[in-house]
Amino acid sequence: MQAEQIAARVWPGKAFEIEPLGGGITNHNFKVSVGDEVFVLRIGGKDTELLGIDRGVEHAAARAAADAGVGPDVTAFVEPEGYLVTRFVEGRPIPPEEMRRPQTIERVATTLRRIHDSPPIPGRFDAFRVVEVYRDTARQHGVEIPARFDALKRLADEIERLRVKQGRVACPCHNDLLNANFLEEDGEIRIVDWEYAGMGDVFFDLANFSINHEFGLEENRNLLEAYGRSSDLGSLILMRFMSDFREAMWGVVQQGISELDFDFRAYADEHFDRLEQTAATPEFQEALRAG
Repeated sequence: MQAEQIAARVWPGKAFEIEPLGGGITNHNFKVSVGDEVFVLRIGGKDTELLGIDRGVEHAAARAAADAGVGPDVTAFVEPEGYLVTRFVEGRPIPPEEMRRPQTIERVATTLRRIHDSPPIPGRFDAFRVVEVYRDTARQHGVEIPARFDALKRLADEIERLRVKQGRVACPCHNDLLNANFLEEDGEIRIVDWEYAGMGDVFFDLANFSINHEFGLEENRNLLEAYGRSSDLGSLILMRFMSDFREAMWGVVQQGISELDFDFRAYADEHFDRLEQTAATPEFQEALRAG
């Protein structure tokens, strides 16, 4: 269905202007101006349920984020298709190099705490199960699983045992903290794109933010101190591995289901390479031993 037709359902009888927004790989986002108000219309891509996306959960998570002052206000949810309409954030992107500054890290940590401390949301996100589901889905769609998967999965199993032993507690998490999902508006940091949100491990969220912004040891320590978990560096380092493992397997399953002109094989390989580099570091090995 064309964006104009969907917009006409959301704003019946009203004049609107619509223009595409760039950025996403799996979805189509549009800026819609209706009188003096501006919105974002989000149209989910084809077969995104095979990536573990539930549009009803996304809607609930987006509303929870708005209630916490973290995400934009949700103004409509078009059923049964699950199209989401939110207020347009008149903000600026935050460059990765700025994200690595101590002051920005502190602001992001405060923002993440607001969502992590909010009431439960529907849906669950467990990176250890996600990589298994992605493997099975990829096989069902004719994709050959990379040879290095099995060894990496054994290491992931060891990390999971340690996280269970450490007493992980599920809380609302975003689980896709790419740089493009952060905006600054009126001095506040906003986080958009809640389609992978669910009750999950806080250290996956922190690690996901860390690895996606190429944090070094100093930035990781700053993040944990700002978040109030200074003694948990090992958990963060181990879950950086899981963040890239999830991302790599996302790229693998996309090779079998996506119709987009995008090199998902290279994307997966990039993340497989990086998680193997993470596993080879002394910090990672020490975190395993300490666990």
